Amino acid sequence: MGDYHPPGSTLRKSKNKRVTKETHVEVEVSIDGAGRAEVKTGLSFIDHLIVALAKHSMMDINLKAVSNDGILHHLVEDIATTLSQSIDKALLQRSQVTRFGYATVPMDEALAHVALDLVKRQFHHIRLKLTTGAVEGIPSEEVEHFMRSLVQNLNACTHIMVEYGDNDHHKIESTIKAFALAFRMAASIDNRQDEGVVPSTKGAM
Repeated sequence: MGDYHPPGSTLRKSKNKRVTKETHVEVEVSIDGAGRAEVKTGLSFIDHLIVALAKHSMMDINLKAVSNDGILHHLVEDIATTLSQSIDKALLQRSQVTRFGYATVPMDEALAHVALDLVKRQFHHIRLKLTTGAVEGIPSEEVEHFMRSLVQNLNACTHIMVEYGDNDHHKIESTIKAFALAFRMAASIDNRQDEGVVPSTKGAM
């Protein structure tokens, strides 16, 4: 895990563990990292998505997950939930963050838009427009559930829209990359703000 962090700021790292009869998930996150990822879930496509999230958000992510009951839905949900809660925790009080982020990412014929507000009011709107039964061996409904669980637990306002595309792999990969870039922008430290101040007219996020 990288040790870089903005001058004068608190190191934004977290560790999180979720152990139930269904799954065992351990996550370590560093917001101000170098985009490094060590991911092992037993689900190659989910690993691929998390590695892409780390790479393009510049977060360091170390994640290990195993299924205790053999049910795919439980594993996908708990991976996304534990990762998202770890990111939320690592953001600390969200002081000095840019707060808003947005990105549009193409992948061949597919195009995805993401807009993100790190205010602590959870809301999400997602349109992935997946049309096939599975993406790289993962049922499409589980791929959608992964994205929904990720944003539902971030404690933020997130809008995700696939504009168009023919290939579902391209749609979801452009989506995760757009989310990563939007998050990177929103979570970046704005040094023009006073230290410890949150970017809200309310004085609280």
